[in-house]
Amino acid sequence: MAMILSDIAASFGEFLTVISYTWFIVLPIAGWWFFKFLWMKHIQLRYLLKMRFTLLEIIPPQNIEKSPQPIESLFLAMAAVVRTPTVFEEFLDGYFTDPFSLEIVGKGGDGAHIYIRTPAAMRSMVESHLYAQYPEVEIAEVPDYVDEVPAVVPNKDWNLWGTDFELTDPDPMPIKTYRHFEEDVTGKMIDPMAGLIEILGQLPPGQHLWFQLTITPLPEKWTKTVGLPFVQEKAGRVSKKASPFEKIWIDITDIVKGVFTGIFSPPEFAAKEEKKEEQPLEFRLTPGEKRTLEALEANVGKNVYDTKMRMVYLGRRDSFDKATFVSGFIGGIKQFSDQNSNGFKPNDASKTYANYVLRDSRLKYRQRKIFSRYKDRDPTGKTVLLSTEELASIFHLPDMAVVSPFIRRVAAKRGSAPSNLPF
Repeated sequence: MAMILSDIAASFGEFLTVISYTWFIVLPIAGWWFFKFLWMKHIQLRYLLKMRFTLLEIIPPQNIEKSPQPIESLFLAMAAVVRTPTVFEEFLDGYFTDPFSLEIVGKGGDGAHIYIRTPAAMRSMVESHLYAQYPEVEIAEVPDYVDEVPAVVPNKDWNLWGTDFELTDPDPMPIKTYRHFEEDVTGKMIDPMAGLIEILGQLPPGQHLWFQLTITPLPEKWTKTVGLPFVQEKAGRVSKKASPFEKIWIDITDIVKGVFTGIFSPPEFAAKEEKKEEQPLEFRLTPGEKRTLEALEANVGKNVYDTKMRMVYLGRRDSFDKATFVSGFIGGIKQFSDQNSNGFKPNDASKTYANYVLRDSRLKYRQRKIFSRYKDRDPTGKTVLLSTEELASIFHLPDMAVVSPFIRRVAAKRGSAPSNLPF
């Protein structure tokens, strides 16, 4: 034991000796990385605080006979805000791509509401594309609904439960989109928002359920640099390249395995294997694998958004019912899951729960953290990649089949004045 401790001390001394000769190389590199991290956080926050945002409430018409596909035109237009900043804009001004926020909100006693939070400079673009697809829609600038509840939650009167969402499988495997919600006989779409609207509309007074998608468009080059290589890997045309650390770990495990194999068993000499001619890929895939690969390839061909997806349920403690409303809403989100491709699940690191040590204080910290991040529309943390089709499946104007009285709709059809009026 003493010899082992002596060897450790000697190794540590050698390490300090090496550092004493190389500190002028190591420390500036580490210091620069640390300085850059803090600097970018500072200037990007300053850039964000200068931005002005507008919260728009979208009131759908009475009779929408369209699928969610028209809303994709809005997401395609939003993707046009992406541009490549100059070095000075990025590192001196803190420029980053404008974020948007898509929100579906249930207010107890007031039904469900649909909002889009947009940079003020992009308001006219959002409105024009919505009016182009839904001429009878009503769009109104409204105060932020997050100010309707206490500034600090939880407190003695209010409780809260919240979570971020993540994907069950790696990006960019697709979720189930609106194209999968059509009846086989009639061909009509079963609107996946129907269940979510019902849950939001059943909230009693004093209860709120907020659902938020904070989206930032990615450059189109993402498709060539990330999306298509992922498709090629899934198709078996290219093998995944191991990182340097993975290669080192593979070598170590091979050495250890070889040593123990040589000690406890006689040596074996691998026979030369004859290379077998493989069948073409289309003959090796099952029908389900073919459909999954086709859906994946179609998905990566669309514009993609880096998406922060979260929900918060909060309300007065005397009528707080997590079992009904949280479970019901997450069940509605599960509609978009497909066991053969992808789906959503609550992100464990963000869920508002705590076990074992200091449970109460840790739980309150988690609750107030996700509440604050929701109000700020904070896009950082665990995100998912969603295409325009996937976004349109989750966030769209409910069609006429959603007859729930809990969704606010345009009261009367708008029309232009007669052309023969006297002046």
